[in-house]
Amino acid sequence: MTALISAHDNRTIIAVTSGKGGVGKTFVSANLAAALARMGKKVLVLDADLGLANLDVVLNLYPKVTLHDVFTGKCTLREAILPAPGGFSVLLAGSGMVEYSRMTPEVRDQLQRVIAEVAPQFDHVLLDTGAGISDVVLYTVSLAGRVLVVATPEPTSLTDAYATIKVLANTQGRRRISLLVNQTRRPGEGRAVRLQLQQVVDRFVNPPLDSPVQLELLGEVPADPAVRDAVQQRQLLVEAMPGAPAAIAIVAAAARLDA
Repeated sequence: MTALISAHDNRTIIAVTSGKGGVGKTFVSANLAAALARMGKKVLVLDADLGLANLDVVLNLYPKVTLHDVFTGKCTLREAILPAPGGFSVLLAGSGMVEYSRMTPEVRDQLQRVIAEVAPQFDHVLLDTGAGISDVVLYTVSLAGRVLVVATPEPTSLTDAYATIKVLANTQGRRRISLLVNQTRRPGEGRAVRLQLQQVVDRFVNPPLDSPVQLELLGEVPADPAVRDAVQQRQLLVEAMPGAPAAIAIVAAAARLDA
């Protein structure tokens, strides 16, 4: 519990999470990192989706060492932190590691140690978590000072985002949670989604709490064909197509994140 409380105070560490997969969470993490790096910030993205890692695919990297090697003592943490396109650093996880599908005491201790060691070295550490509310995801989020929930306007995504917010409020005492709405179809849809979620939280989550949960809209990223093109080409959108509407929106969200 001590680690959890101290982590809450560390605004350097930002957990990027989502209620369901397929909402663009890893895409958002990587491009936010690139946008922050362009602002002169020292940024690390840690692929905390320990069993189903895919940050390496998004960045077109072929790592020789991963977080798994750090955990097993095959390499040092310094050796596993790699430069990524976009001017930031990454700490990649090995994909398909069944031993990381549940949070054992060993994995818990190793992850906490790694994050505690890297945090002082960077202006921002983004934890790209898995989706959902498994014990692995929730523990990873507990190590962050800030939480960013990525959602889309789709009803299933909103339902799962609400479930995530409710669990974080009740189990981790989260009272301020940032929201980024991806794949919006019209201007202002992100604000409408935030309002809709806030109203449900106010009705069903906040009444018994000591203080209310407040959702802060970090930004809305419009549905944009350039996103699909960048993902297929394994490029960072903010680097390859900085004039694309989605890229401009992510840069604006990064500025708010750093404020």
